[in-house]
This record gives sequence, structure tokens and C-alpha cells, in this order.
Amino acid sequence: MRVLAAMSGGVDSAVAAALAVEAGHEVVGVHMALSRNRNQFRSGSRGCCSIEDAGDARRAADILGIPYYVWDMSEKFEDTVIADFVSEYEAGRTPNPCVRCNEHIKFEALLDKARALGFDAVATGHYAQVFEREDSDGSVIRELHRSPNEPKDQSYVLAVMGPERLKHAIFPLGGFASKDEVRAEAERRGLSVSNKPDSYDICFVADGDTKGFLAERLGTRPGEIQDTDGNVVGTHDGAYAYTVGQRKGLALGNPAQDGKPRYVLGTNPKSNTVIVGPAELLTVNRIVGDQAVWFADDVLAAAGQTEAGSDWFDVQVQVALSRAAEIVGAGREDIATQCTRAEGLSEDLDDRTMLEVELTGGTLRGVAAGQSLVLYSGTRVLGQATVVASDRKSTAAAVAAPVAAGLSSAS
Repeated sequence: MRVLAAMSGGVDSAVAAALAVEAGHEVVGVHMALSRNRNQFRSGSRGCCSIEDAGDARRAADILGIPYYVWDMSEKFEDTVIADFVSEYEAGRTPNPCVRCNEHIKFEALLDKARALGFDAVATGHYAQVFEREDSDGSVIRELHRSPNEPKDQSYVLAVMGPERLKHAIFPLGGFASKDEVRAEAERRGLSVSNKPDSYDICFVADGDTKGFLAERLGTRPGEIQDTDGNVVGTHDGAYAYTVGQRKGLALGNPAQDGKPRYVLGTNPKSNTVIVGPAELLTVNRIVGDQAVWFADDVLAAAGQTEAGSDWFDVQVQVALSRAAEIVGAGREDIATQCTRAEGLSEDLDDRTMLEVELTGGTLRGVAAGQSLVLYSGTRVLGQATVVASDRKSTAAAVAAPVAAGLSSAS
């Protein structure tokens, strides 16, 4: 196969490219220049895709003996990932830029360009596994699964890509159980990035100051911090800088009567108000998501999810980077009715792209609108949606089906 290896300049993508070469593929390396600031350098282990990283990627490609190019995708990155990040915070939601980057850059812009140039697949250094099996009709089904390296598993941020793009994706690090194994592999191959620190935080906020980055883009917007009774307990310079579950940086002037810490329960962009309250009010057992992407039509069909789908079946859910217990939800007909009653949803939304889940094996705390909700069956990714609402709710469905989740397959 002709494979385009996305080389970020880190150890993971370098080893992934090396393994693609070793597998006998015709490999070309490409580094995506995502920053418009050509003088940007990495700050320790913060950030990525800098000039320094481009140089590291080139040296790795030279050692591997593969062609290497730098593609300027900064405009696309600015117009999609960064613009979405800013607008979501402004709207009172909490986005995940890594999910949007995988959706719009790595498995849209990069993959589409690669396919147009005649490449069969894109290889990346993500920690996830792809298993292939033959369906009853002889067709090949590709399944996206968690990595055995659980602390580094990235199936969560990959779930947004969907089954069609998964057909043209390769994750050579899928079988590695630890990052130490990957570093040892890099050292064995003479790759100078073997001991390079991992990047973390948001790549385009290299100094880690998300609040400052947003203030630069959105300006100062003073407003009130209120408790659940509407009492003013503090002030802020912009509600966009606060997210559900946040405790630090509130600087509240009036302590709670019970003396317990208060957390951000939500924000109101229209009134520019931040609402705070006790930790117990962050706990939810019901999550509503939209813009659903489904991988597993065969699983849905086996669970009775027909065109009228109203049955239930077992899944697990992950929101943000924390795992949760098993969940239950409703089928397509119930989804349309219940979701349209949730705040922020309208009755003209396509119910085939929506889902509702209820936690039965436990609860979650601090689930924020805008976060990615990924459904699993064991290690297998079933689908992904964007959280639009979460709350505490007890339904007859949860009593009748103690562990179940209703899903609707997308057309």
C-alpha cells in the first residue's frame, strides 16, 4: 500500500512511520504545519507542531529513508479547530480540540489530500487498535478498539472519524502495551526522538494559559458569579473562561454557609453569569448527545435497533478522559420526544443523530455540554456524540431495563 505517515516530530509518530516501512508499505512522511506563527517553538513539553518539531520529524524521516514534506494546514486549523474552540467556550460549552483536530485535520483535510494524491491510507501514532473480520455477506468490517496501553488509549478522540475514514487509517502502535516499549523501539532504530518529552495541554496554547488565550480572542466581559439562589457571591472578567466542575480561580468573596467548596455548575452566556454550588449538584445520571457518528451497525442490529428502534442494550460510556459505568438510554422514538424537551434542543433536529443515556452502574460528576461522549462494547467503539445536556433523572425505562442503552443508527 501507499501510506502517508503523519509525523508530528514526536516519538509516537516516528515509530509508527518506522513500523509502516517495516510492514512493506511505500511510505511518505508529512509534517502538518498548524501554527501561523513561523517562529513558534515548543515550551518544554507543552504544545506541538512547532519549528522544532518539524526538524525532529525531518531527521526521523531521513533515518527511515523515506521522502518527507511539510504541508501548511495552518489556515484550515485556524478556521476549524481554533475557531470552534473559541466559539464553543463563548457559547458556554467545553470543547475538546483534540477531537476536532482528528475530525477536521487528520482525518478530513490530511486524509482527503492523501487520497487525492493516490495514497491508500494515512498512518498516525495514535494508541488505538483496528481489527478486521469478515461479515456474513463476505464484506470486511473494520472495528476500532481501545489500546492495551490504557493510560495512553486514544480511541476516545478517534471515535469522531466514523467508519468510512477508518477504512483508510492505520495505527501501527495499536499493539504496544506501554510508552516505554515505544521509546525502546525508537532507541533501537536510532531515532533521536526516543527520549523526547510527551506534549500535553492544548497545542495552540503552548504556555498553558487557556483563560489568557480566550481573553485575547474574546476580550474582557465583566459579570457576576451567583449561587443557585441567585445571590451574587463574586465577579468575573468573562463567563467564557469557566467550565462545569471548575473549582480553582473562582476567588469568591462570600463563603458558602456550610463552609464547603463551591464549583462551577454552569454558565449563562446571554446574561454573562457564572453559577456555582456544592459538589453534589454536579452529579448526573442522564446525558443527551447529538451529532452522533456510528461505527457498529452490526451491534445495533443484533440488539434490535431496527428502523423503528426502541429496544435497549448494554454499553459503556466515556466522557472526557474519565471512564464511567454502564449506561442506559432510549430508542429512536423516545429519543426524539425526550431530547426535544431538553434545554437548547429544537424539535426539527434529526433524531437519527441523537441519543440519550442513563447511568445505571454509577454516576458522573461535572459533565459539560460540548464534551465528546463515546460508547463502547468492551474495548470496541460503537459510536460518538457531542454532549448537549446532562442532569439527574429517574425514568421508568431505567427501572425496567437495569443495564441498557438505546441507540439509533445513522443513515
